[in-house]
Amino acid sequence: MASYQAEQLKEKGNAAFRNGEYLEAEDLYTQTVQKYSRNPLIFTNRANVRLKLQNWDGAVNDCSKSIEITGANGQNHKAWYFLAQGQLGLHHPNEALSSALIAYEQVLHPQPAAKISPKDLEAFSGFVLKCKKAKFAARDLERLRRQGDLRAELEGTLETQRQRELDEVTAQLRRGKLGNIEASERSQEIITTYDEKINSLRTVFAAADPANHKAREVPDYVIDMITFEPMHDPVMTKNGHSYERATIYEHLKRSPTDPLTRDPLTINELRPNFGLRAACEAFWDSGASEWIADW
Repeated sequence: MASYQAEQLKEKGNAAFRNGEYLEAEDLYTQTVQKYSRNPLIFTNRANVRLKLQNWDGAVNDCSKSIEITGANGQNHKAWYFLAQGQLGLHHPNEALSSALIAYEQVLHPQPAAKISPKDLEAFSGFVLKCKKAKFAARDLERLRRQGDLRAELEGTLETQRQRELDEVTAQLRRGKLGNIEASERSQEIITTYDEKINSLRTVFAAADPANHKAREVPDYVIDMITFEPMHDPVMTKNGHSYERATIYEHLKRSPTDPLTRDPLTINELRPNFGLRAACEAFWDSGASEWIADW
């Protein structure tokens, strides 16, 4: 009886979520958990709602519980994916990257009964890259802090101000003073505004002291989307995706498919990407080898 009632409440929660009624959905999922707490999907669903509400701690706790139920080695890619989002929201990029990589690996090599959306690989790989960039940015800022750098201090101040404003939006959302759409728009506006301020700050310091403030960036186009490392010898598939030659060769030994599209693919169908190789060589020639270990 309890499991039946829980299923009914979960379906109501799903309907509320689809309608954008996140607070109601969270309450319904909580009632579901109170009725039956051994279904990992309930915790995953509530975690997704809590991400929408920017309740990062709650989302992390729910994902951890879902993973606990299925077991650390069980197929639970959505829980790992949502866990990574919550950890990134809490400014823990190292943990977020670890969780995102597990989610990506589970989608890349799913268990036989797993339900994988065709777009999951693209979404998950994109989020892994986002986490890796966040981790790299945090390391770079810490490097400057250790040097007693003024730019790092000013960036830290801007980040603190940004987080304070985002926390206030979250608080207003949870008190019902802001709707979901308005809260999302305000949050994005705050993020964009402070990104612009930080980029302007970096431009000023780079112009004033290029030796110590030269940009350390890894362009998306040089990244191999299997290993998430910069490429040296990219090859291209018939669908236009490029990968590091050694990486895609190793992948095709295990699975004769394009990693991102699942379309059939063989080594003979790969072609050198000369334009991208030139771009990769320019990246490495810029001095990237001096700091790429931080990536």
